[in-house]
Amino acid sequence: MAANQARQQSAREKLERIEATLRDMRRERTSITYPAVARRAGVSRTFLYQNTDAKKLVTTAIAASGDQRRQTQAAHDAHVEASWHQRALNAEDALKATYAEIDTQRERIGILLGQIRDLQAAYTEGTAQRLAEENTTLKQRVRQLTEDNRGLEQRLQAARSNNRFLDKRLADLEAELIDAQLNHPTSTRPRS
Repeated sequence: MAANQARQQSAREKLERIEATLRDMRRERTSITYPAVARRAGVSRTFLYQNTDAKKLVTTAIAASGDQRRQTQAAHDAHVEASWHQRALNAEDALKATYAEIDTQRERIGILLGQIRDLQAAYTEGTAQRLAEENTTLKQRVRQLTEDNRGLEQRLQAARSNNRFLDKRLADLEAELIDAQLNHPTSTRPRS
């Protein structure tokens, strides 16, 4: 009878350790398995499988843990799905904006092509010939004006050179005149 009580006391202590271990594992959000519980509670796996109360505690904890994991996974999946849904809506809005921009660009291209056709129709072969002749005439006129400009520049430089020479000659003559007056003074008396 004492051996029987000792076994019952040992079983109660093991069950208390198992309950404490399961509380700790739930709080830590650790995966609950038979081997993990046996290792942390310091009991054998055989005890967990053979003792009805121990087996019930572990099975209930595993089921609750699985439910909690499923709920957590479901919440995560819902969050991911909402995120993808929002991304899909954003992509759809961007796609609509892109199609609108493409339509706008197509209209603009159509207008520009029409303008090109109008310009091509306005300039016939005779017009192109006339424009080529006017271009040639204008080029000849530019060459003539460039040559005239060059000639005027040369004349201007020659005139400046002559002007400098005449300024120098005038200065020399004034100096000679002053020297002559100083060397040959002529007396001029005031008349009374």
